Amino acid sequence: MSKKFDVVVVGGGPGGYVAAIRCAQLGLKTACIDKWLSKDGKGVFGGTCLNVGCIPSKALLDTSHKYEEAKHDFDLHGISTGEVSIDIATMLARKDQIVKNLTMGVAGLFKANGVTGLEGTGKVLAGKKVEFTPHSGEAELIEAEHIIIATGSVPVNIPPTPLTDDIIVDSTGALEFKNVPARLGVIGAGVIGLELGSVWGRLGAKVTVLEAQDKFLHVADQAVAKEAQKLFTKQGMDIRLGARVTGSEIKDGAVTVTFQEGGEEKTETFDKLIVAVGRKPYTDGLLSGDSGVNLDERGFIHVDEACKTDAPGIWAVGDVVRGPMLAHKASEEGVMVAERIHGHKAQVNYDVIPSVIYTSPEIAWVGKTEEQVKAEGEPYNVGMFPFAANGRAMAGNQTEGFVKMIAHAETDRILGASVIGPNAGDLCQQVVVAMEFGSSAEDIGMMVFAHPTVSEAVHEAALAVNNAAIHKANRRPKK
Repeated sequence: MSKKFDVVVVGGGPGGYVAAIRCAQLGLKTACIDKWLSKDGKGVFGGTCLNVGCIPSKALLDTSHKYEEAKHDFDLHGISTGEVSIDIATMLARKDQIVKNLTMGVAGLFKANGVTGLEGTGKVLAGKKVEFTPHSGEAELIEAEHIIIATGSVPVNIPPTPLTDDIIVDSTGALEFKNVPARLGVIGAGVIGLELGSVWGRLGAKVTVLEAQDKFLHVADQAVAKEAQKLFTKQGMDIRLGARVTGSEIKDGAVTVTFQEGGEEKTETFDKLIVAVGRKPYTDGLLSGDSGVNLDERGFIHVDEACKTDAPGIWAVGDVVRGPMLAHKASEEGVMVAERIHGHKAQVNYDVIPSVIYTSPEIAWVGKTEEQVKAEGEPYNVGMFPFAANGRAMAGNQTEGFVKMIAHAETDRILGASVIGPNAGDLCQQVVVAMEFGSSAEDIGMMVFAHPTVSEAVHEAALAVNNAAIHKANRRPKK
């Protein structure tokens, strides 16, 4: 006899476990299936984000940033530390403990909310059924009124650089280097490549980034992208744009990479190579042929604006569907689907989903870039404010970067904002809240911001949109 639930969630990452918890909170009998195994072979929930993505990478970024500050910046404050060193084993152990605490936390939340956690794999069958295969034991059938697919994504591999155990690695392998590589190559100048390159670069690696695109951070506002490229180069990161990798050869414990750049064939030799060219939806073994769930031409599960698939009663959220591959986007979709299953008309505002790159300085943006607004032909005004003119940033020796805000020239409604500088992700979130409520730049300009805070840069950028900034010269009005 098969087990029956109101909702079965396949996938226990930020989209899946959040959806499961919210379904249970709404009184639905809910199960969540996940196949993830921890390093010690135990089933855990949390998906890529908690286990090998957002969380462990930020732990390493934090450690490496503190190391760099202690080594290079403390003297400015009159602090003497003597010789500074890094214990990689301790750094990795700290990262692993944070991961363990958070994955155990998800298990605790399941218990507190009455979610049944099932450790193993799930396959979606026709008739709203799921074949659950535990890590040890026989497959069993589960029936549900609703199924939520939240299986996430996996790194994209490329034929010229097949992965190895320890020299050519993906983002997961880059979290486990036992020593700082003297020469580190990174293929891909996206979020993951820049963050992981920053970690090991701060710890002493000579980092070379090979990016096939001719533009750096082409998805970001280009004023921010140019500033970021300048700052990363100043930090010692060698960024090669228009560099298309064509091959690799491992010899004597190192890898020589061949790539085309500027019409010439070139080579570089590295001790470690990180392949960070993107991610793809994970659907391997997920769907039976008659499940009724369809994939689009790029391999994503086809859904409508409410995350319904083509099969009745089956939903899909997160990286496995259209839209940015972001943990917070997945979580909000999970909540939306849970609410809709319960009969509410919830929705996700895809126009105000922020993106953050946790380098130093941080980079964040929400809404439209200036390039997008210009291409759409909308009249707009721009306000910018540099952190070099912000008192709190000066006090913290974090004066690089700026806040940039774009508003409609006629309505003054905020269209987008970008930040490169200290706490960019948190500052950008202030604009997310404003945009969610349809605020104008003037609205932010009329708010009281605490002094001294780096958030005052957001206030001043909003004022600058309408030539009213106080702590910088305003642009001259057009005659």
